Amino acid sequence: MLSGTIETKPSFEELKRKAADDIGTVKEKAKAQVRDVADKAEEVASKQKNIAARYAASLGSALEKVGSEMQGADDAVVGKYAKELGSTIQSFAKDVEDRQLSDVSGMAEDFGRKQPLAFLGMAALAGLAASRFLTASAQKRSTSAAPADMRAETSAANSGGQG
Repeated sequence: MLSGTIETKPSFEELKRKAADDIGTVKEKAKAQVRDVADKAEEVASKQKNIAARYAASLGSALEKVGSEMQGADDAVVGKYAKELGSTIQSFAKDVEDRQLSDVSGMAEDFGRKQPLAFLGMAALAGLAASRFLTASAQKRSTSAAPADMRAETSAANSGGQG
């Protein structure tokens, strides 16, 4: 006679239920992680939106000042349009900063329909800002890469060109 306990194998239904429970747990954890990532992404995008809105507001303010100066000079008509464009950009930027990220795209569409000149002006300014940013980034990379290249050339020259 064998002594001890007899181990019973779990039934197929028990294994199936356990697997379903495990899959449910994994799904819930995955959903929670996706929510966390989405919340963080929205937070970062919201901060960037606010930075862009402040930048646009300062550009609008500068354009408004230039428009005022031009109105006092010989270019009164162009100055008037520049001043109005600057004022419109400023008010739009303030509206964007106060809104949720999901509302901004609808606002941009409405703004583009109602103020096409201002919208195009903002698009041009955004393009200019992006090109300046990319140019500055490229110059920074080439400047930081140059000392490494110079060190490699100096090392090769000091070793008699043998590498």
